[in-house]
Amino acid sequence: MRSDFRTELTPRPFSIQRRYTKYAAGSVLVATGDTKVICTASVEDRTAPFLRDTGKGWLTAEYSLLPGSTHTRAQREVNKGKPSGRTNEIQRLIGRSLRSVIDFDVLGEKTIYVDCDVLQADGGTRTAAITGAMVAVYDAVQTLIEKKVITESPIQQLLAAISVGVVDGQVLCDLSYDEDSRAEVDMNVVMTEDGRFVEIQGTAENHPFTSDQLNDLLVTARSGIEGLLAQMRLELSRPSE
Repeated sequence: MRSDFRTELTPRPFSIQRRYTKYAAGSVLVATGDTKVICTASVEDRTAPFLRDTGKGWLTAEYSLLPGSTHTRAQREVNKGKPSGRTNEIQRLIGRSLRSVIDFDVLGEKTIYVDCDVLQADGGTRTAAITGAMVAVYDAVQTLIEKKVITESPIQQLLAAISVGVVDGQVLCDLSYDEDSRAEVDMNVVMTEDGRFVEIQGTAENHPFTSDQLNDLLVTARSGIEGLLAQMRLELSRPSE
């Protein structure tokens, strides 16, 4: 039994609040356990410079830890002059993940800007950001369709992400910070509705892991992500307010 009384394979409670802010085309407050991330999707009527006059659109993402999101105050990276290596890695991961399920020919020469801001961090912020951003992008696309800016959705399928790891020799699903900070293996997995993997980030912190452990981690991640996708589909079947 874990510190929050979950079994090894049980994800943390997950919730989605859609249309969380007024102005963005899509906005979501997503919570997984004590991790809370606000994700917004804004659309501009221009594509990336390297895609100009191609008829294709683009999606890009930014990620940040807000100052009060961690045990000690996180300094705003704008004051440092540039994003940290960790921030760059995460926002590139979010962008890559979402671009994998979007048909940019259908979107046309527009750019979707995804912003993920961590309000409270307790492990799994990047995976929560990806899952929340998927819903925000979905709602942004629906806004474009309602306004007759586009006639069909460029989203080919949904995706979600979750963290898994090995802690004290046990494979665990959806690590909180206290588990992640002492994990022997830490892995983030992004998967689509049809069961294909978009990205697998796995690292041994102390000792190398075996192929059997890798298989167990991927099976655990698949189960957790399937649960997230089922919850996402249920939420998206309801009209957003």
